[in-house]
Amino acid sequence: MMWSLSPEDQAFRDEVRSFLDAELTDELRTEGRRSSGIYADYGPGIAWHRILARRGWSVPHWPVEHGGTGWTPMQHYIFAAELAGADAPPLAPNAVKMVAPVIIAFGTDEQKQRWLPGIRDGIDYWAQGYSEPGSGSDLASLQTRAVRDGDHYVINGTKIWTTHAHWSNRMFCLVRTDPSAKPQRGISFLCFDLDTPGITIRPIVSISGDHELNQVFFDDVRVPLSSLVGQENDGWTVAKYLLQHERGGAWAPRLRARLRRLRRAAETAFAGLPGDILERSDMNLKLADAECRIDAMQAMEMEALAAQARGAPPGGIGPSMNKILGTEMKQRITELGIEISGRYAVARVAMPDCAAHELTLDEEPVFNMSAYLNDRAASIYAGSNEVQRNIIAQQLLAGR
Repeated sequence: MMWSLSPEDQAFRDEVRSFLDAELTDELRTEGRRSSGIYADYGPGIAWHRILARRGWSVPHWPVEHGGTGWTPMQHYIFAAELAGADAPPLAPNAVKMVAPVIIAFGTDEQKQRWLPGIRDGIDYWAQGYSEPGSGSDLASLQTRAVRDGDHYVINGTKIWTTHAHWSNRMFCLVRTDPSAKPQRGISFLCFDLDTPGITIRPIVSISGDHELNQVFFDDVRVPLSSLVGQENDGWTVAKYLLQHERGGAWAPRLRARLRRLRRAAETAFAGLPGDILERSDMNLKLADAECRIDAMQAMEMEALAAQARGAPPGGIGPSMNKILGTEMKQRITELGIEISGRYAVARVAMPDCAAHELTLDEEPVFNMSAYLNDRAASIYAGSNEVQRNIIAQQLLAGR
């Protein structure tokens, strides 16, 4: 899809490109290109975040009074597209795009002063304590307890699939504070330090060989009452607000960058072969279909950004639709990557070790397998796509 950019938007795009040329090092580009997981590892991710923070671009979607940029919807989209196209490391959204909007919307002035600067400047790194064994998409059934004891809550229980907890120093967490209430009514939202005594973090290595995930255990963990964001037992309201931000956002720019990589990989794979062979024609059709679907996603995302610029609150069926379309398109692209790579898509080999194992001079097939295995979870995390379809159906039927 071609954009019709105003002179102001063209100047902004050129400003972003000049910044990337000056600040996005070859090492960071390599790390970004090799990021087959949900987002970049802590080292390159936080390094890039801090570079953006020095420019004032680390939290562009925040309100201006808290460090946001005040960009137009088109400028936000241009920024996302240029970063994706330049192989910038994808940043962890837990702090900037998930807990920060919650703190801004529900936090006290003291909580905003305590937590927002560290998020904006890349000093603090946050983990999400939502899912539990037996309580993933059915989040209302969570069992981790927090009991008041004087000026503290005492937490006991466990959280699982906790991305980057081993690198994080803070966590936002859903806990049950009233076990006698209806499931959604007895939950509270707490923020606390992960070096608090009684917290144990154990690794979970995924099928792709990556250590992104963890299980976190809480044994009589004492956190101050000031950890509570919003009202006690009203954490479900806070959680739903956060999930709107987790499920929404712009998927198309990074999907388009992945598609460009696939086109280059296909050219390499079919180099020297006749242009009319059936396999090549079939792949060209599949890549064209993927591009059309990404164009449609981009149009929908641009409309959502424009609505927000007009003052419309996030919510409705938009975040759920984005989550379904974005994750399923992401999975489709990784499937095409495996088709293109063929026998060279070797699993469980670290990308820097390609040459040592004499697999291929091109690391793209190894990336494609790693991304394929990692992205099998894309339709599950942030609420399974089956749950998202139920949400959409319920809201559409309620409006009839």
